Amino acid sequence: MGQKQKDLEARLARTEQQLRLFQKISRFMVRDLSLQEVLKGIVDLVVEFMQCDSCLIYLLDSDELVLCASNNPHPSEIGKIRLRLNEGLTGWVARERRLLSISKECYRDPRFKFFGSLPEDTFEAFLSVPVISRGKVVGVINVQHSQPHQHTGSEMELLTTVGEQVGCALVLARMAAEQLHHTSHVDLVLASPPGRPTDH
Repeated sequence: MGQKQKDLEARLARTEQQLRLFQKISRFMVRDLSLQEVLKGIVDLVVEFMQCDSCLIYLLDSDELVLCASNNPHPSEIGKIRLRLNEGLTGWVARERRLLSISKECYRDPRFKFFGSLPEDTFEAFLSVPVISRGKVVGVINVQHSQPHQHTGSEMELLTTVGEQVGCALVLARMAAEQLHHTSHVDLVLASPPGRPTDH
């Protein structure tokens, strides 16, 4: 078997893994789970797929980012770790609405914020994307490796898509159970006609 064939098969296998990840996340979103359970399930899936050491989800509360989910057991830190938008790499990602990838020594970046209570303070590689919901930044999802790691384009695209899926999960969570069960989906669609067509 030639090298091209091997490369093609490896890419196909990776694409199939990505599809399975997105499918699993979608299934979390449609099940009757609490938002906390959904977010915890997502970070665990991301860690398994990306073979990273940490995945953290921060959500925006007014003008602060609050740690709301982690694959590592930080029960005392969930809801307690808070960042202003002008603090840390995470704050920068939310403020700038941009992906950030650092392959090694992320703790040397002048934007980095030390917490002291998180093992992630000493991790080398850092990949972060904003969580987008209805066109607005509502949080940030971080992936970290304890050792240097060069992030691939597909890893960046994958985490960006996961960030979008988390945004969708947040929208679903805001819809009260009563509304979901007692409002006709047809009524919801017809009550929100498409915007005016734009000139091209």
